[in-house]
Amino acid sequence: MAEPESTVINTNVKQKDPSKALVIAVTTRAIFNLEEEHKLYLEKGKEEYIRHQQANQDKPLPPGTAFAFIQAAQYVNEKILESTPAEEDLFDILVLSNNSPESGARIINSAKHYGLEISKFCFVSDEDSTQYLKAHGVKLFLSADRTDVCNALRRGVSAALIFQQEVQAPSTPLRVVFDGDAVLFSDETDKVFQEQGLEGAMQYERAMEAVPMGEGPLKAFAMHLGKMRKKFSQEKSPIRTYLVTARSGRDMGIRAIKTLREWGLAIDEAFFMDGAPKGPILAQIQPHIFFDDGLHNIQGAQNVGVPSAWVPSCC
Repeated sequence: MAEPESTVINTNVKQKDPSKALVIAVTTRAIFNLEEEHKLYLEKGKEEYIRHQQANQDKPLPPGTAFAFIQAAQYVNEKILESTPAEEDLFDILVLSNNSPESGARIINSAKHYGLEISKFCFVSDEDSTQYLKAHGVKLFLSADRTDVCNALRRGVSAALIFQQEVQAPSTPLRVVFDGDAVLFSDETDKVFQEQGLEGAMQYERAMEAVPMGEGPLKAFAMHLGKMRKKFSQEKSPIRTYLVTARSGRDMGIRAIKTLREWGLAIDEAFFMDGAPKGPILAQIQPHIFFDDGLHNIQGAQNVGVPSAWVPSCC
């Protein structure tokens, strides 16, 4: 497989073994706020965009939606290495960019300005940059481009769409919130609900109670996160994970809990919302990132300032 057009190794960061690390690839528009620059690119074209980026290469870009999540992942690495200096099961962050290397200096300088430990910057000229994800061992891909996200999901990589929004940087530890159906779990029950309504879905769940649910698009990422989480006691863990699902606890919660137990995936807290809005509980949790397949839930999270990532169930 061809390598990206240009990969810049960050020599200030210790390079990690992608077969052992939790590799996260994030696009420049997910980690930094490049909305003005993207508008310029769309309206004035590539050459004008490159000129602008080169003229402003020493001006740090403002943080984007995924910025706080990447910072918190860095905090987790610090805590892991404090207790086990030789540990290799760490977060490994790489930035994927459709910029040319000439206009990419601003991206590298911005990461350096904020002290972000990005191990690699991959400048890709191909239209479908997701073809390089598996070669880099990527376990989670965050992008502001829906086509990119759909391509990654088709390639079997956990992926989600980041919407640019104003985000208040939450404090540590790293807090990650997952929706259940069509995110952690498969969408089998969602399909029954759409075809047969709530009563049909509840009957299906009761009949299938002893059978673990299928894997959702973010299961692999959640499992690796859970493995890192197990290195610490609950009180001292720099990672907290949450399940916030529209399911009701009484009628549809048992199968979800049994599935998590079957997978060996420990979740710190689970909230069964029974169809109630998720915004208020998310405002209390203050996660660094919230994954959901429902755009109404993403909107509700954005309304309370929670960094949100949409997992499209149909591309």
